Amino acid sequence: MRIRATVAAVSGTLALSALAVPAAHAGDGPAAPRLSASVADASEAAGGQRVAAAAGDIKVTKVTVNDGKDVSIGTTAKKRFKLAFTATAPSGIDVSSGFLWLGRDLDTADVITPATPAEYNPTCVDVNDTTSTCTLYVTADPARLGNAGAGVRWNAYAAVTDNEGTQVKLKNLKSDVRLQRASRLTVNASPEPVKKGRTITVAGALTRANWDTKKYAGYTKQSVKLQFKKKGASAYTTVKTVKSDSKGNLRTTVKASVDGTFRYVFAGTSTTPAVTSAGDAVDVR
Repeated sequence: MRIRATVAAVSGTLALSALAVPAAHAGDGPAAPRLSASVADASEAAGGQRVAAAAGDIKVTKVTVNDGKDVSIGTTAKKRFKLAFTATAPSGIDVSSGFLWLGRDLDTADVITPATPAEYNPTCVDVNDTTSTCTLYVTADPARLGNAGAGVRWNAYAAVTDNEGTQVKLKNLKSDVRLQRASRLTVNASPEPVKKGRTITVAGALTRANWDTKKYAGYTKQSVKLQFKKKGASAYTTVKTVKSDSKGNLRTTVKASVDGTFRYVFAGTSTTPAVTSAGDAVDVR
C-alpha cells in the first residue's frame, strides 16, 4: 500500500467555479453556493488531460463520506469532514477529487466543497496496481444549508484521472451518509431533595437545529425514553417513554423511591441524530 499526495486537476477552474457564491437578494438570507454553468466542463481546461466521453474503463467503485458516519451540523459552526473516492482503471488511478451536491442539476445545486482550492488536492492510497482511494476534506456551512438537505443522500461529483492522463467526470454518484440537524436534550428532576413516596417531576426539552432560521427549535411529537440509575449502580434502566409536546418540551412524573439519577434518551431519526441528556441526581429522604 502506497500513500501519496496529489495535485488534482479539479483544483483549478473547477474549484474556483464551485466556490463561487452569488450575491444575495435584498432581504434574503445567506445565498447558497452555486456552480457556474461551465463547472461540469471546467476540468477539461485544467492540466490538459484527455477527457473521456464516458466513464469507460475508469470507474468509481465507492464514495465514502465522514468515514461512513452521518454528519451532525448545528446552526453556526462549520463542519469539516472527509470525502473519499475509491476508483479503478486498467492503468491505475493518478487522482480523484470532487465535492457533494444536492438539487435538480449542477447549475442550480447546493454544494459542499473544500473550503479552499488547495483542499481539492487529495491524499491517495494505492490499494493495488489498478485501484486507489483518494481522500480530501469538504466543509459544510450551516449558513448555506436548508432543512431540505437533512436526512437525504447527497450526490457526489468526481473528476478521476488515470495514469495515462485520461479523465472522466462523474456527476451523479451517491454518497453513503446523511447530513443531520444537530440535536440537544435537557433534563431537570424536581424537587430536590424529596421525601420518599412523594412525586418527582422530570422535565426537559428536545431541540434541534433549524437550518432555515439558523436557530434551535423544539422537535415535536417525538418519543423520548426516561431512564433512571440507582445510586451506586453502573447502568441506567428505562422507566417510561415520554412524547415531546408541540414545543419540544418533555414532562412526566414518577414516585420517589431511592437516591439516583434521571436522564432522557432520544434514539434519533433520519434527519436528526440520537442524543442523551446529562444526568440529574435526586436525593430521596
